[in-house]
Amino acid sequence: MVVAEGQKMKVKVHYLSLVKSFTKTGQDEFDLNQDVALSDLLCDVAEKYGKPFTQEVYDPTKKEMKSTFVTMVNGVLMDQLQGINTPLKDGDNIIIMSLMTGG
Repeated sequence: MVVAEGQKMKVKVHYLSLVKSFTKTGQDEFDLNQDVALSDLLCDVAEKYGKPFTQEVYDPTKKEMKSTFVTMVNGVLMDQLQGINTPLKDGDNIIIMSLMTGG
């Protein structure tokens, strides 16, 4: 299938728990090019929210989530998919949240 150049898709990103304190919002909607991976979206989120997000949640230079945070695509942990290279599709719902800890 040939996709027209410049064709866009929309994905929703939900920020839960501690992540919400870095973004100051519960969700965003991003217009992305076709054929992008989760890492591309996370770089966009990091660019939008800057240093607090990149220091605590996602390091765009290393393309990795910090150890106490997790990302889900349509309810499935990214590690159960293709990790940071998981391809995104129009209408996907992404959740970025901290891991639950207790004592």
